[in-house]
Amino acid sequence: MSKIIAVNAGSSTLKFKLYEMPEENVLAEGVIERIALPASHVEIKYGDGKKYEKTTDVKNHEQAIQILLDQLLNLDIIKEYSEINGVGHRVVAGGEYFDKSVVITPDVLKKIESSTELAPLHEPANVLGIKAFKKVLPDIISVAVFDTAFHATLPEKNFLYSLPYEYYEKYSARKYGFHGISYRYVSQRAAELLGKPAEDLKMIIMHLGAGASICAVKNGKSFDTSMGFTPVTGITMATRSGDVDPSLLAYVMEKEGMTDINEMIKVLNTKSGLLGISGVSADMREVEAAQATNPRAKVAREIYVNRIIRYVGAYLAEMGGADAIVFTAGVGENSITIRKEVAEGLNYFGIGVDNEKNDVRGVVRDISAKDSKIKTLLVPTDEELMIVRDVQTLANK
Repeated sequence: MSKIIAVNAGSSTLKFKLYEMPEENVLAEGVIERIALPASHVEIKYGDGKKYEKTTDVKNHEQAIQILLDQLLNLDIIKEYSEINGVGHRVVAGGEYFDKSVVITPDVLKKIESSTELAPLHEPANVLGIKAFKKVLPDIISVAVFDTAFHATLPEKNFLYSLPYEYYEKYSARKYGFHGISYRYVSQRAAELLGKPAEDLKMIIMHLGAGASICAVKNGKSFDTSMGFTPVTGITMATRSGDVDPSLLAYVMEKEGMTDINEMIKVLNTKSGLLGISGVSADMREVEAAQATNPRAKVAREIYVNRIIRYVGAYLAEMGGADAIVFTAGVGENSITIRKEVAEGLNYFGIGVDNEKNDVRGVVRDISAKDSKIKTLLVPTDEELMIVRDVQTLANK
């Protein structure tokens, strides 16, 4: 038996989940928030419903990791650091360098650092997490698991933009896609639910979280996906705009007196989507609660559903149909009404949900209506499990 920890480092957060392998038992999970800010918050869940919480000052990611490891000892979750045999890091962008998970070497880390332009909000934090863990636990196997790797199978017609080809040749300007760790897990789990090999299926998976995207999975491989060169494109998200006419950006920049494109990129990433349209919140639950009295909240929700239907419809046409559509991630797993409305919008294709089966949250279930031609599935994602499985596989080698 071994213990492997999955890590997702954000700019001011460190999320983790500790597994006992190969049994895949979760021993502990938690988050350290507000790193490098006053009153950082530490939360660790473990055992049978136990929880440790503390507010303290955490000055950097290295200290956060040290606090995490010390508490694993203090809470008797581990006896000594050496029980942790490996760490898997979620890394958002691998560019064209990586089409699978890899053991982190100095060369690998250098290539990850060179990919920060593809995910400027996430990649620098991912690098911080890798370096901090390396410093605290230098001798254990350290693995990078990439969100972009699953999409390495995209055909040229789907990953190239209609720009001068030299931009791709010189700058690798192309669609990369994201949420690949989630899509890999969910496509495998959905295939199990359907009782067929993933290689024999066509699925459209909707990862509807704060960051949201849609992926057409054909014969077990990514065929097309809504996010592009960066995670800002595609469908409407919590604070990201999704698709926007680039000429409109130039127009708004001139009107607003913006001189730096990075100002507009920040607006697209952090002030748009549900938050920007509704003016209420980036949280779908709060937007839904406000829609009865707030017209902007109502239209924000309508746009959110509309963009999902638009992409799913396009992928159904692109793949020549599908065996199943699949909902996952925060909104996809928990919003009964969003699932119902998306299915209703796709009724023309023979998609529908059974209201009773759909009246659940966060469980694996076939929620299809009895007469559906295309199955509708609910499959909660588990990116951390996918990460530790990759660490285990590479450690065994």
